[in-house]
Amino acid sequence: MGSSSKEMITLNDYLYNGDTVLKIIQKYSLDLKNSSVATGNSIDMFHSNFLLQLEELLEHNDFLTSQSQRIREFYKYMANEYPFLAFTFKGRIKSLIRAEEKFNGYIVETIYNHYKQTGEFPEPAQIKRNVKCFRDLIAYRIVVSMPKCHIKPGQNKDEIEQGYLYEIAQILPGFLEMQGFDAEVSASEECQISSRLPEDIRPYYRDYIEHPNPYGYQSLHMTLYDNSSRSYIELQLRTKDMDDYAEIGPANHLGYEKRQMKERARRDAVPQGECVYFDEAYERGVLLQNLELSSVDVNMFGAVDNSIVNDGCGLYRGRLILPYEHLSRFQNDLID
Repeated sequence: MGSSSKEMITLNDYLYNGDTVLKIIQKYSLDLKNSSVATGNSIDMFHSNFLLQLEELLEHNDFLTSQSQRIREFYKYMANEYPFLAFTFKGRIKSLIRAEEKFNGYIVETIYNHYKQTGEFPEPAQIKRNVKCFRDLIAYRIVVSMPKCHIKPGQNKDEIEQGYLYEIAQILPGFLEMQGFDAEVSASEECQISSRLPEDIRPYYRDYIEHPNPYGYQSLHMTLYDNSSRSYIELQLRTKDMDDYAEIGPANHLGYEKRQMKERARRDAVPQGECVYFDEAYERGVLLQNLELSSVDVNMFGAVDNSIVNDGCGLYRGRLILPYEHLSRFQNDLID
């Protein structure tokens, strides 16, 4: 199914010439476009246009400044309403490598699921429709923590922090609507729907606190549409312990290992050479998973190995839009 180019184009081909991330995206996108024209592979054209979306974000246009300033209004609200909490607001644009991995991963998942259910391969239009629901190229995260000095004897810190998290989650959709954002209905599966939120708020959140994913990851997720920039963003709410678990704890490593096992199982289930869209997406993902970052030559990027990385361009780690940090103002007072 589909036509293949003589030699598959991959992101890895562009990472060794000292180019900037923007130049890499431009070259990769253009070559995918030309390949699509030459071979009739419409997924390559779709891929090319996806990369142009990411390029626009990484250029950090004015709309991102406007967007972060409007989200900052909720930060100011929280600093006033919850002065005893410590919290951070983080914003990032998904890195080029992670976006590429996820884009190809969606293609692999879509084709595999369709083939498993029907014994046939989906048409390109169906693949595009599924992959188009990419809503987290821009993501903001609110992380809250209650200082121990505010916890009274017998109180449970996790329960207190989660209580504030769900309280904040109830306020967020209406507050951000006043700032030009619309909350999207997010809970697509029964297991993601929260019983800890009111019925009118519940559909906007995917609740991975009540229902952690298989790797133990916990968070509240909401998708928003920014009417000003006409772009989607994802907003995540976590406690500090949840954030640590996701960023530096078992969820990070275990998730990676299990994802690799799942991808290998999908490759084994789909006959090689039968669907060029699957074959190419799978191979691109494998090449990125096996990438040695220390050998990469990209402007403003450096790495000793795959763990010790200094990324100043958004190649491997998401490029920051903002950090706002609020420290509890009452380090020695119990809260009534």
